[in-house]
Amino acid sequence: MQEYMDQAHMLWPLVLNAGKALVVLIVGWIVAGAVAGMVRRRINATPHIDPTLGNFLASTVKWGILAIVLVAVLGIFGIQATSIVAILGAASLAIGLALQGTLSDLAAGVMLVIFRPYKLGQYVDIGGTAGTVRDLNLFTTELVTPDNVQIIMPNGKAWGSIIMNFSAHDTRRVDLVFGIDYGDDAGTAMKIIEKTARANSRVLSDPEPWVRVTNLGDSSVDLTARLWCKADDYWELKFELTRKIKEAFDAGGISIPYPHTVEIKKKG
Repeated sequence: MQEYMDQAHMLWPLVLNAGKALVVLIVGWIVAGAVAGMVRRRINATPHIDPTLGNFLASTVKWGILAIVLVAVLGIFGIQATSIVAILGAASLAIGLALQGTLSDLAAGVMLVIFRPYKLGQYVDIGGTAGTVRDLNLFTTELVTPDNVQIIMPNGKAWGSIIMNFSAHDTRRVDLVFGIDYGDDAGTAMKIIEKTARANSRVLSDPEPWVRVTNLGDSSVDLTARLWCKADDYWELKFELTRKIKEAFDAGGISIPYPHTVEIKKKG
């Protein structure tokens, strides 16, 4: 009986320390989340600071607080901060090799925040993956596709890829190609396209709308319209003009031919 009591007496400090460590971890996690949220809200509420920076700094603050909490938890078990530094110093090479991908993502995240090739809310294509930027934190970039699919991309992959930012500028060019029959008058068709485009309030007058014959295809004469609009109007303008120019062609007697093949037979 005495032996069991001695064992319980020896285990009690360990159980007590484990309980304290658990409480510190829970409280630290809650505090880290609360402080990070406060930092994000404060920065995002400042007009002249990019929200991308707010999310990144909030993520940095959260992980910084959690690192302090981890040191405090280890201290509860009698491991001093100086010992932790010594251990980390001795194991730095192994940790670096094991976490080289994570450290690369961290460094890439810093570079993304400094150079800002994209910001929150912008539509981008990163290495062939397209979507709207929803979040940028220490390690990952979160994209949302037009059909509402979440994509989590490591920052190292994002920074090392070709980035196409469709929202970087206020205006975009819309290219529309229409094929008309060889028997139709190209000049008339071009005037219909230009008139329809100028009548649309989304089309900018500077630069001027541009319509030209750009190709003589197997079955059609191809006309290209190059128009400028605000970046937010790009898709709506493209869809609307495609429909309206088709209707204007029908009203003006301009036909859009189907692909066809002409067979020529030699006599004899």
